[in-house]
This record gives sequence, structure tokens and C-alpha cells, in this order.
Amino acid sequence: MFGRLGAPEIILILVVIVLLFGAKKLPDMARSLGKSARILKSEAKAMKSEQGQSAPADPPHDAEAQRTIKAAPGDVTTARPVTEPSDTTQR
Repeated sequence: MFGRLGAPEIILILVVIVLLFGAKKLPDMARSLGKSARILKSEAKAMKSEQGQSAPADPPHDAEAQRTIKAAPGDVTTARPVTEPSDTTQR
């Protein structure tokens, strides 16, 4: 019953979407969805690279480490510095 979508069904779905959101809002929504996907991809890549690296034997005891999170490679307009908490446990 719901297994196959033909051309008329897809056209009907697209018409309903345009009527609900309006033709002017759709490009903005697609752009923000793409930006969100790029951010998610870059963060997932950063997490994988952090997991792959082993921790140094004696980490430096800086007051606070700075790292910059970027929305997309080369995107400096939305980059922001992030202060990560340092490890305060005593060994």
C-alpha cells in the first residue's frame, strides 16, 4: 500500500511542502540544513581524530587550552574559540 511512490505522489508531496512553507523560505531552509550537516560532519571527524590519538604521558599544565570549532573547512565567519576545561585531578 505505502511501499511504492510514483511520480504523482512525489509531485503532490512537493506541492504540499511548497504550500506549507512558501517558495521564499525553502532555499533558506535547505541552506541551513546543509550548514548543519557540515557542522555535524566536521564535529564527528574531530571526535574520531581525537579518539585515534593517544594521550601524552605527561600532559601540559596550561591554565586553559584554546581550540577553535569551525562550521566548515575554511569557514572563518562562524568560527569561535572554545575554552575547554583542564584536568584538575591530582595524580
